[in-house]
Amino acid sequence: MSPVAERAARVRFRRAMSLMVMTLVAPGSAQLLAGNRRVGIVALRIWVGCLALGAVTLVAVLLDRSLVYWMVSDVTLLLFVRIALLLGAVGWAALFIDAWRIGQPLSYGLAHRRATVGVNGVLCFAVAGTLLFGAHLVGVQRDFIITLFGDGQVTGAHHGRYNVLLVGGDSGAGRWGLRTDSMTVASIDEETGRTVLIGLPRNLQDFPFAEGSVMDEQFPDGFNCDDCYLNGVSTWANDNKQLFGKSEDPGIDATIMAIEGITDLKINYWVMVNLEGFKDIVDAVGGITLNVRQPIPVGGLGSDVTGYIEPGVRKLDGHDTLWYARAREGSDDYSRMARQKCVLNAMLEQISPTTAIRNFEKLAKAGAETISTNLPASEVDRFIPLAMKARDQKVATVSLVPPMVNTADPDIPLIQKKIQQAIDRSEGKAPTGGKGGKKKQPDSVTGGSLGSLSEGYAANQAEDLSAAC
Repeated sequence: MSPVAERAARVRFRRAMSLMVMTLVAPGSAQLLAGNRRVGIVALRIWVGCLALGAVTLVAVLLDRSLVYWMVSDVTLLLFVRIALLLGAVGWAALFIDAWRIGQPLSYGLAHRRATVGVNGVLCFAVAGTLLFGAHLVGVQRDFIITLFGDGQVTGAHHGRYNVLLVGGDSGAGRWGLRTDSMTVASIDEETGRTVLIGLPRNLQDFPFAEGSVMDEQFPDGFNCDDCYLNGVSTWANDNKQLFGKSEDPGIDATIMAIEGITDLKINYWVMVNLEGFKDIVDAVGGITLNVRQPIPVGGLGSDVTGYIEPGVRKLDGHDTLWYARAREGSDDYSRMARQKCVLNAMLEQISPTTAIRNFEKLAKAGAETISTNLPASEVDRFIPLAMKARDQKVATVSLVPPMVNTADPDIPLIQKKIQQAIDRSEGKAPTGGKGGKKKQPDSVTGGSLGSLSEGYAANQAEDLSAAC
């Protein structure tokens, strides 16, 4: 090849590479310069429009961070974004291929031809692959919102607070709500996100139901039958579904009637967690760190114990976290309730937005398979910022357990008074307990929790749950 021909070949090669770089930086610019101008104009207008929309969105988010929560929870917007990303991937890839064509690849030497094919392929697959992966993540988020959240009735705060019932249910197919294993009401301030966790023991007896409710009509003198416990309310209701009309879940509805009667709090929403699947959520975020104060047995009772979680500040995987929360051997139900509150507190403090994003796909899959709720999708953008605010504040607890409450014969007026006092202290409307405004922590440890059955467990009655754990 003559020197003139070689220079011409190099010029064509540099021009071809420039067209591909132009397509990367400004899609359509290569077509506008050397190809189909109409295609180039349309592509550039779309690109400029996307940049402008992105800039406006960024400014809006900086001015009002709550917009982010709406954007990640609105299924219509997510569908639009997913379609836009899919179309963008196909369109941008087509522009790269066309830019390669415009560069007249058949006129190059073999080395230059291989180089342009390689560069074009890398750029095409990198850009299209990124957009397609983004579309996949958006699709996962949309499916998660649709699967997890319902279209239930939106309810407003009661006396400035949202009351959400958190229920740990028995695992297994068809056993949602069959027997509620753990029950906690999270009472959340609608402005500050400050939270009080109200623990209800599963063995609570002889309690009233919400006035005028179906269960109140059936048990006007309270749930005072033989072997009638709080965790058996759902079973009774599911055995008598005809009393609940068109209710989709009589068990959870009856349990709410009981908890409203006991606490005098109006429940806004409920969230049920399949406890067996809970370990998948913990594994999805890489585990949580807990202060293990004593060896915690793994397994059932006695000979069923297969090992122990050793003491120390330890990062536990999902399997060990579940047993930390559920272990009964060498413990009692109230120490167990205290450990469960420590798990809730650890998850609230340790699962940051960064952690959630980094493990997004696994977390969404585990959550959709493990959690059931009547919280409407339209309310997600309200509760996410409240959760973010709650992370930076002390979580208080009050539990309806001995020695404060006799679970076989509970003093309902006392229970409601203690709950209101805990809420008032959380909101700064009442003085904190103990001398100098700080309650003394127990010295003993029972079943892995600070305290004992006779003196109470610190995590069950705390103004700062972190300190009690």
